[in-house]
Amino acid sequence: MSRRAKMSASRPRQSDSEPAAGRVHLAAATVGQLSDWETELMDPTLTFTPGDARQTGLENDSVDLIVTSPPYWNKRDYGHSDQIGQEATPEAYVNAILDCLDEWKRVLRPHGSVFLNVGDTYHNKSLLGIPGRIEWDAVNNRGWLVRNRIIWAKESGMPDPVKNRLANRHEYVIHLTQKPDYYYDLVGYSESVGNGANPGDVWTINPERNMGEHLAPYPRELVRRAVLLAAPAQICQECRVPRRRVVERTAQLDPSRPQARRAMELAEEAGLTPAHIRAIQAFGVSDVGKATKFQNGTGRNSAEVQRLAAEAKKALGGYFREFTFANKRTVGWTDCGHGAPARGVVLDPFAGTGTTLKTAIEEGRDAVGVDLVPVMIQPQVGT
Repeated sequence: MSRRAKMSASRPRQSDSEPAAGRVHLAAATVGQLSDWETELMDPTLTFTPGDARQTGLENDSVDLIVTSPPYWNKRDYGHSDQIGQEATPEAYVNAILDCLDEWKRVLRPHGSVFLNVGDTYHNKSLLGIPGRIEWDAVNNRGWLVRNRIIWAKESGMPDPVKNRLANRHEYVIHLTQKPDYYYDLVGYSESVGNGANPGDVWTINPERNMGEHLAPYPRELVRRAVLLAAPAQICQECRVPRRRVVERTAQLDPSRPQARRAMELAEEAGLTPAHIRAIQAFGVSDVGKATKFQNGTGRNSAEVQRLAAEAKKALGGYFREFTFANKRTVGWTDCGHGAPARGVVLDPFAGTGTTLKTAIEEGRDAVGVDLVPVMIQPQVGT
């Protein structure tokens, strides 16, 4: 039996009624590096199981992220009696997707997310609003939170002969969570995709060419972005808490921006200290910040923070705002101390040819696929 299997067999089960473990363990967590755990980890694994997205057969609380693209309603017939997408009405299709969400809630860990790529359909000369129907019912009747409706924008697409409307060049990626406190690495995502700022909810990604049997591939870049945002690189097998990035704000600004350069000049001329800068950042852009009530990580009491912030603002004038958007740096990752490392797990319950699974493996996560029609070709890990 492998080390991972032994650990899995020995650890206690977490009941559905228990809260997310992160609250307790993170408070006492130390800070380390991802490399500290890496030597104890196996290579990323890929598992594929024939099955239905509404009944995956997977264990409770066993995956960290679901990234998937179910068949759209009334688009293509995949030739399976239990397939989703050929329901008699759009309402029946929406109900089928919601049944999937019920199942995914069972297998998803409390800190987990779903990134659901779903497009709309024209019927009787009108768009049906299927993504909106899914969102409304998921929130109001199934207990989900919709955190984003990401627009997947395409600069090109299939030719559309229609003459009385515009060609469709976007789809939706709906980000759903069970709880308001979920795993999310916006800093790492922004470093990879943006310029350190929040890159926004429009993803311009062109479809990839696919000459295989699968008729509706979606791009690896879409999956990669979801993985970067919401699939922890490492979790603890004992408490199932993900390792979270620990960041600190610096006083470093972008010198290519004239306003930022002037702010740094004024700070140097006035002899402002790092404590002054932290005080500004504790307050934020407005004059009444959290520092009026809390220390907010500055290491000083609120009265001292207010004094330092007032001195800094007097010296900087309107340029003080620049320091509220200073660069951040990663100082490490939380470590619960159990010494039971594992990789984050990504599930695609409509695995198809395995785009999600292959991308998850490339990004260092374990991958699990479920599909009624097993057409996926196993990737060669490490190639």
